[in-house]
Amino acid sequence: MIEYYEQLSDEERDDVKRVIQLLFRQTFVLERKYEKRTGRFAFQRDYRILNQHLEFLREYFSIAGLELRDNSHMGVFYIQGETVLGEKLPRLATIYLLILKLIYDEQMETASASSYVYTSLGEINEKIGDFGLLKNLSSATEMRKTISLLKKYQIIEPMDVLQDLNEESRMVVYPCINAVLLGADVQKLIETFTEEDERGEEDGEQTGIQSTIEDLSE
Repeated sequence: MIEYYEQLSDEERDDVKRVIQLLFRQTFVLERKYEKRTGRFAFQRDYRILNQHLEFLREYFSIAGLELRDNSHMGVFYIQGETVLGEKLPRLATIYLLILKLIYDEQMETASASSYVYTSLGEINEKIGDFGLLKNLSSATEMRKTISLLKKYQIIEPMDVLQDLNEESRMVVYPCINAVLLGADVQKLIETFTEEDERGEEDGEQTGIQSTIEDLSE
């Protein structure tokens, strides 16, 4: 493995170092991402670098007890393992994650070959209300923070400026969500939220459901 790395050019070494740091920081690397400037999905250079050095990178991550996985159908690379330490999701982010998975699965049932799904803040909030997951509508600041957090982990991509957030604000739901949650688990987790609400959980707190999410993503 060391021999392989030493044979790389300085530029290639920098590329490998960058994608390693990127995976540790955001867990997922997508093949294509939405670009506001062009309104299109653009191929990501880091995805190509991962493909190019895949065997080396798999060995590298395995030393740390991690598995570098790829799903060509979804167009995503991601790392899994007990030592992947992501942020503790606040309650609102966890609720958004569940609702986004529901929306993703619903649209993919009738979708064409595309693995990208579109939704809006209004649709998300409407479904949250339908399931009774929040007692009160969250503030615009809380929603912006939540969307920014899910964007960091390549779960969604806002299509509009976050500062102008409103019910019509659009976003892309990336296929990475399938590596975090299985469709069969969503209803069970929603029921867990309902039970917590009945026991008087505060909206801003981290939730007991978080450990379940972490288990699913490993």
